[in-house]
Amino acid sequence: MARNKILVPEARKDLDLLKARVMKGKGYDANMTTPNDVKYEVAKEQGIPLKKGYNGQITSEQAGKVGGPIGGNMVKEMVKMAQEKMTKK
Repeated sequence: MARNKILVPEARKDLDLLKARVMKGKGYDANMTTPNDVKYEVAKEQGIPLKKGYNGQITSEQAGKVGGPIGGNMVKEMVKMAQEKMTKK
């Protein structure tokens, strides 16, 4: 899988914490110290043979089935946070 490059590298830690918090809220065993490991749990749930290291055998569709729920839930949470912030002003 290709690594997404974030626009603000300094935000990596906070994004990782958001990922862990959101996925934990969805019932996954997300660890705050290794939040990226939640992808293995999502992959297992989907029946996708994702492993640490090289995963060239994974199709684009399979990668999307792993990353989609993670990224999608993160975006939903960020929208919710922005909406709450706007209503407070």
